[in-house]
Amino acid sequence: MVQPGGGMPDMQQILQQAQQMQQQMLEAQQEIAQAEVTGTSGGGMVTATVSGELELKKLDIDPKIVDPDDVETLSDLVVAAVRDATSNAQQLQQEKLGPIAGGLGGGEGLPGMGNLGLPGM
Repeated sequence: MVQPGGGMPDMQQILQQAQQMQQQMLEAQQEIAQAEVTGTSGGGMVTATVSGELELKKLDIDPKIVDPDDVETLSDLVVAAVRDATSNAQQLQQEKLGPIAGGLGGGEGLPGMGNLGLPGM
C-alpha cells in the first residue's frame, strides 16, 4: 500500500478497509450465534444439537438404544454425538471467520497491522 514515489500508505484507505473487515466480522459472528449444527453417533441413534457458539442446545436419544444394563454404551454415544456436533460448529466458525481473519493478519489484508485487537482474533 505504499504510494508511488515512496510515500506513506493511504491511512484513509487502511481505515476504510479495517471498518469493512470489522463489519464483515460482526456479520459473521451474528450468523454463527444464530446457527445450530448437529452431530450424531450410533448410526443416528443419538443426535446432539449445538449452537454456532458451541453451546449444547438439544440432545435426542432413540429409546431403542437405552439399555439399563449398559449405561456405559449410552454415555459413550452421547459424548461422541456432542463431540461431533462441536466439531461441526468449529468448522462452521472457521468457514465464516477464517477468510476474514486471514485478511486481518497481513497477507492481502492490512500488511503489518496484525489483528488490530478485534474481538475473536
